Amino acid sequence: MKLFSVLVTFSILIILSACANKTFKDQFEEEKTWTERATQLPPYPDMNNLLEFDATGQAVTGNQYLIDPASISVGEDGVIRFSLIIKSSSGALNVSYEGIRCETTERKLYALGRNDKTWAEPRVSEWEKLINVRQLYAQRELARNIFCPNRQIVRNKEDAIQALKTGYHPSMPR
Repeated sequence: MKLFSVLVTFSILIILSACANKTFKDQFEEEKTWTERATQLPPYPDMNNLLEFDATGQAVTGNQYLIDPASISVGEDGVIRFSLIIKSSSGALNVSYEGIRCETTERKLYALGRNDKTWAEPRVSEWEKLINVRQLYAQRELARNIFCPNRQIVRNKEDAIQALKTGYHPSMPR
């Protein structure tokens, strides 16, 4: 009987020690904390040097969607930043400087363009899931097919510009 209780106690101790140890995956693939790099605003977009892309596959709008290629930056933090210009059919402009975090399909608004061609800080500048905001047609198109194919960020600014010019990233099946 004493031997049985020793074996039971020993078995319990082995099970408890196994539970306390990290799993194999945890020992080699610990979660790395993501850190967003500091962002510097680019010069205000030059309206004569914009690249148009099609974001109307998701909704019928009379809007024209444009990116300032000079503003594109591909960060080591996995965020692609760019100036987005949305021009309505009546000619009204919405100018913004934004970022897309490809790994999580999130978007952040860094600045809004003013009529005097300067940047203004938005009231809210937080990461938000693209699927949670219905009106973000342009940003979803950029994330899905141009800048973040398969949630992988483009390699560099040149790849991003080429993808904008063709309307899709070369790794995307067409």
